[in-house]
Amino acid sequence: MSELATAENRTVVKVNVGVVVDYDRLVGRMGLSCIRMALSEFYESRSYFNTRLDLHPRDSKSDVVEAASADLIKNVQAQAIIGSITSTQANFIVDLGEKAQVPIISYSAACPSLNIRSSYFFRATENAASQVKAISSMVKAFGWKQAVPIYTNDAYGEGLIPYLTDALLEVDAHVPYRSVISNSDQVGEELRKLMTMQTRVFILHTNDSLGTRVFAEAKKIGMMGKGYVWIVTNGMTNLLSSIEPSVVRSMNGVLGIKTYVPETKGVKDFRKKWKREFKDELNVFGLWAYDAAKALAIAVEEVAKSGKFGFKRANVEGNYSTDLDTFGVSYNGQELHNALSNVAFKGLAGDFKMVKGQLRSSTYEIINIVNNSNNGLEIKGVGFWTPRNGLARNLSSPQIVSKDYSTSKNNLGPILWPGESNPQTENAPKGWEIPIKGQKLKVGVPVRGGFKEFVDVKFLPNNRTNVTGYCIDIFKAVMKALPYTVDYEFVPFVNSSHQSNGTYDDLVYQVYLKNFDAVVGDTTIRANRSLYVDFTLPYTDSGVKMIVPVKDKGNKNAWVFLKPLTWDLWMTSACFFIFIGFIVWVLEHRINEEFRGPPLHQIGTSCWFSFSTLVFAHRERVISNLTRLVISIWVFVVLILTQSYTASLTSLLTVQQLQPTVTNVSQLIKNGDNVGYLEASFVYGILKSLGFNDSQIKVYKSIQELHDAFSNYTSAHDGIAAAFDENPYIELFLRKHCSEYSMIEPTFKTDDVSRAILQVIEGTKLKDIESKWFGPEKRCPDPNTQVSSNSLGLESFWGLFLIVGVSSFFALAIHAVIFFHGQRDVITSSTPAEASTWDRICVICKVFDQKDLSSHTFKKSTTDQVLQGQGNGGVHGIVPPEVLAYTSSQPISPSSSHYSNHTEFNFVVFSSEQDQSSPEHHGNLDQAPPATALSDVQNQEARDTNSS
Repeated sequence: MSELATAENRTVVKVNVGVVVDYDRLVGRMGLSCIRMALSEFYESRSYFNTRLDLHPRDSKSDVVEAASADLIKNVQAQAIIGSITSTQANFIVDLGEKAQVPIISYSAACPSLNIRSSYFFRATENAASQVKAISSMVKAFGWKQAVPIYTNDAYGEGLIPYLTDALLEVDAHVPYRSVISNSDQVGEELRKLMTMQTRVFILHTNDSLGTRVFAEAKKIGMMGKGYVWIVTNGMTNLLSSIEPSVVRSMNGVLGIKTYVPETKGVKDFRKKWKREFKDELNVFGLWAYDAAKALAIAVEEVAKSGKFGFKRANVEGNYSTDLDTFGVSYNGQELHNALSNVAFKGLAGDFKMVKGQLRSSTYEIINIVNNSNNGLEIKGVGFWTPRNGLARNLSSPQIVSKDYSTSKNNLGPILWPGESNPQTENAPKGWEIPIKGQKLKVGVPVRGGFKEFVDVKFLPNNRTNVTGYCIDIFKAVMKALPYTVDYEFVPFVNSSHQSNGTYDDLVYQVYLKNFDAVVGDTTIRANRSLYVDFTLPYTDSGVKMIVPVKDKGNKNAWVFLKPLTWDLWMTSACFFIFIGFIVWVLEHRINEEFRGPPLHQIGTSCWFSFSTLVFAHRERVISNLTRLVISIWVFVVLILTQSYTASLTSLLTVQQLQPTVTNVSQLIKNGDNVGYLEASFVYGILKSLGFNDSQIKVYKSIQELHDAFSNYTSAHDGIAAAFDENPYIELFLRKHCSEYSMIEPTFKTDDVSRAILQVIEGTKLKDIESKWFGPEKRCPDPNTQVSSNSLGLESFWGLFLIVGVSSFFALAIHAVIFFHGQRDVITSSTPAEASTWDRICVICKVFDQKDLSSHTFKKSTTDQVLQGQGNGGVHGIVPPEVLAYTSSQPISPSSSHYSNHTEFNFVVFSSEQDQSSPEHHGNLDQAPPATALSDVQNQEARDTNSS
């Protein structure tokens, strides 16, 4: 390192930096110029820096790049190497940097694997793998299912393909072929090979020189016409501004992924300055070179604060100027590595921040090359792709704000496709095409007499046919939905007499013999057929089911009214009626005369009150608010229960009860009943394996024959008792006779699984295995075969009963707390200290059975006795002393809600001669009487109750 003296007597350290560029390529020349401009502008604005980068350029021609790099490290002692190092050239240089601990900075090497090889390699450009998500998003947006990558046979081309393949697989698109081009002479041969394939979506990942040759040849042989899709990566789109316009015109309709650089003020100013000094068009590689040089200058200044620059020489003998063993190790290589990793600033190409030795993924612009006679050549932006939001029409769209990831083509602008004249988005190429013209797909169809709804073949004059039906419409819809065009023709499987030429097995086997390319019809996927042909996914439910007649088994017995509810619901309801009666008695009998009296009377009243809620005919007035709470909830439950019972009983008495005449196959075999199957169907083999004799198996050919066979069934075994057929035929039959027949389990499977599984599940083996591990099959009623309602069970109402029970116990608990709190003195005084537990319980029961004289209901009844002159000492309206003593203990107010109707009582008290003589006595009514007076009244009341 050299030192220079400045005007301020300050020492400036010159740090050697190697610059490896290809002078023959625009990227190299532009990069070197941008590096020099960057350092000039940087140090001009930061004259106080103590370091200056001293550039040592070297030409990176492929034959001398290794020697040039070794010379920079060994002889020049470069502390870092920066340049337009390609992915292929970087392999050797990366090893040199790792050995000497010298950072290698490339603004053009995009191979994803380079950072893995060395921690001293810094990619001041984008990783090529970061654009594969943008490509796969476009493939998904337009529904292309296949894509062929075209790439060069080098590190740059091969490094991207694994990432691209994985990204395409994530969007359900696969790579049927990989086109590798070693040199330009191979381009024509490879493109002609691609023309013979079905895929029409091509992803080009080459450098600009080879890419232009590919498009020139593609235009020449007709691969830039309608139906083709070309997508190019940013290795070529970033250089479009420097490619000859005549070459770009051959790329009309091409889509490209281009690195997006915001047009900031700094970028605009630098472009103006560049155009003043150079004739070439500035591209993103120049901006990356500018930012890389600036970052290196910042890092070197940071390292210079803590140490000197230089190399530690290797301890070896001899003079081996290019031997790796003779290289020294940079003193500050690790510090410079760390400083570069920490540099962060707003660069010309965007945010500059190294993450694990490379720039973070940025936004890509999706461009469309348009060449028309009106506007000439135009590179038009049709959208953007960001790692967080996916496809977007512009970077200020609502989707960007909402952070939603999108792969919708609606987020892209109109696109001009190859061979088209007007830009459009909706009618995009399908991406797939049969390359050989004039050859149609031969599709075999069955010919049969019955069930023409599936396939109906009509023979017309001049050897023409008209094929229609459900299966045919499905096939046509599928062909129309495919992302490519398929020419096909239907060929009936018939003999010279226009009759069926064999069974369905024979028809399927024709595909194996290559007489047909495909077969369409009511063809079932079976194990034996899958041995020699492949099946698509089934578009109807597969399997064989049994169909039987149904008969009305309506409820006509005298006890049908019990059926709406199950026995457990009946019992639970009855118990809750008794329980609610008990709760009402507990809460009411101390304060309500209607719930008092002899024990039998109390039991009868409580039960009558509870059960009368069924018809809402309860007339006993309840007084306690807790009782009202319980009764309100209980009445709601009773309302739901009665309404549900009424609805279920109505259904049982009015709706027709249709039930199958036969419920399982064993019943048919045991009774020796006849069964039917469709002619030429494989179901015959299933019936034989189930144990039916040939005499029991009957054949039918159409829906009408099947219906007639059921109608002719008698005890003499004429007709059939059940029919076995594939699920689609059964459903068709039930559509015409929905109220007369029913499907019965089990289903004999014929799904398209592996051959081994098919062989197992088509017979009874699967049922045996299920019975072994899961137990015998329970007979669960099929909801589709019974239109009547099942009995209502406790499981539908236990929640309501739970609410009633909890609320009842809650009210009972509150009542108990109030009782024990109010009567604790009476219970304590009435129970000796040495009394047993049973004696204490008896005392509590006796106290609980007494009237609650503090209740306003008994105050009213006592007052009524006074008004009527009843009771001892009540003559001439004189209030008995004990009554006066008790009543005066309670405040009496006309405004009280409890006594608003008892104003006459106040008048009687005040009208006595004693009260009139002393006005001051009025105030004594609010004073509490002596405790002995209240106790005497209570004792007298208790004695009256016991005597009654």
